[in-house]
Amino acid sequence: MTGKKGIRRQGLTPNPSLYEQDYYLWLQTTANQLGEKKFAEVDLANLIEEIESMGRSEKSSLVSNLQIVLMHLLKYKYQPEKRSNSWLFTIFEHRDRLLEAFEVSPSLKPYFREVFPKCYTKARKKASLETGLPISTFPTESPFNPEETLNTEYLPK
Repeated sequence: MTGKKGIRRQGLTPNPSLYEQDYYLWLQTTANQLGEKKFAEVDLANLIEEIESMGRSEKSSLVSNLQIVLMHLLKYKYQPEKRSNSWLFTIFEHRDRLLEAFEVSPSLKPYFREVFPKCYTKARKKASLETGLPISTFPTESPFNPEETLNTEYLPK
């Protein structure tokens, strides 16, 4: 139904599968088949596709939340006169999402460290666009380390 690209594939085959006809029913059926150990009946190709898609989705969510935290930390640091509760809420909310992701999937933590520099580069550009400040206002290397970025008590001065 949604598959790798998040696009409905319904009607692409002359005899559409349950996956293409009714995604929710396909999920229920697959879960029942697995629970009843009816492995030969499982639509394995689509199950594998969905599991891979879920992993990509988790990584994408991590990147998005990290960029938002970093962008707001930059705004907080470099526009102190415009600090607001809205910025604080956004920092808190997206840190919370990251921390929850690490609770559920601790194996995402190395990926967080891996993408941190790239996320900072994108957050720097986004902060410049949103604030109207020249990109040179923001350092090329993150002024916040990964631990500070996740620390619910940390705010830059």
